Amino acid sequence: MNLDFSAEQETFRTQLQRLLDERGARQVARRLASATAGFDGSLWSALADLGALGAHLPEAYGGFGGQRLDLCVVAEELGRTLAAVPALATLYLYSELLFDTGDEQLLRRVLPELVAGRMTGTVAFTEVAGSAVPLHPTAVLRDGRLWGAKTAVADGADVDAAIVLAADGTGSSLCWVDMHDTAVHRSRLPSLDLVARPARLDFQGARAVRLGPAGGGHALLQRALDRAAVYVAFEQIGGAAAMLEKARDHALQRFAFGRPIGALQAIKHRLADLFVATELARSNCYYGAWAVTSGSDELPLAAAAARVSAGSAFETCAAECIQIHGALGFTWESDCHLYYRRAKGLAVALGSEFMWKERLMSHLDRQAA
Repeated sequence: MNLDFSAEQETFRTQLQRLLDERGARQVARRLASATAGFDGSLWSALADLGALGAHLPEAYGGFGGQRLDLCVVAEELGRTLAAVPALATLYLYSELLFDTGDEQLLRRVLPELVAGRMTGTVAFTEVAGSAVPLHPTAVLRDGRLWGAKTAVADGADVDAAIVLAADGTGSSLCWVDMHDTAVHRSRLPSLDLVARPARLDFQGARAVRLGPAGGGHALLQRALDRAAVYVAFEQIGGAAAMLEKARDHALQRFAFGRPIGALQAIKHRLADLFVATELARSNCYYGAWAVTSGSDELPLAAAAARVSAGSAFETCAAECIQIHGALGFTWESDCHLYYRRAKGLAVALGSEFMWKERLMSHLDRQAA
């Protein structure tokens, strides 16, 4: 059984790498970390021109008729270069959830704009700290209007539209909201990842369109979150691999007492541990990618496994890379802290690490029973 990417997908990866290198994605992320501007709009447009924003979407909606595995390739390369684009909010969450709702009129109006790089979106569901998806949302959809608030909304400070989980009669439904509505108020929230722009959204009677069946919001959202967890895991794997390579290169170039520090057994063991952690996480990511592309019932288990292992690998690689760089790793001029910040930000992007570990254990227990 071949679990690797196809030759076409590897060619696509090479094109992505060339684009991100030419655009200096990492350098732009560093510049934006010191500014109040939003994401890298020119890179977002370039990704659209390459077909990266619609590679996984059907041709009927302006996409390129690929599969979700193509989005895994995109996520890994964006993570490797710290690209300052709203991929988490727009690609991993918004486009996937919008497609699941099956609202044909909205899909034909919105997805072509997204694929062309002219629109961004997000999904708003968190209301209080400690609970990613509330069982009983306080935000309310009533008579085509949305009332209430959401917090920690990914890229909520910049996006054009949002899909919101709200109470709707006796259940919870999803609704689509234009973020330029005057009844929507945004407040940017501080973030350890200096490039991320999460926000609190207050809806004061904003016009909203229900998506999917009434009361079916939780089921649709959970499925989308599982798929997004796999994409985020690939982004984390890209970041972990970049940190491993950076640590290895520094260990070969940095000399102490007349020899490279990479010759020291302590450094060798650290690098070996990072390699093992990264490859273990990659295996779990491939399991998640298989579950996503095949539509398997194992997706919740695979998503949790990929999320937990990739998150741990990225944080470990980023932290160890700082240590291997010594005093240089703690300076602003080093990229190490930017990756560490991204690792910490992605670790809580779709719910806490504890939540995903709990989901993993519950699925394993159910499988064993």
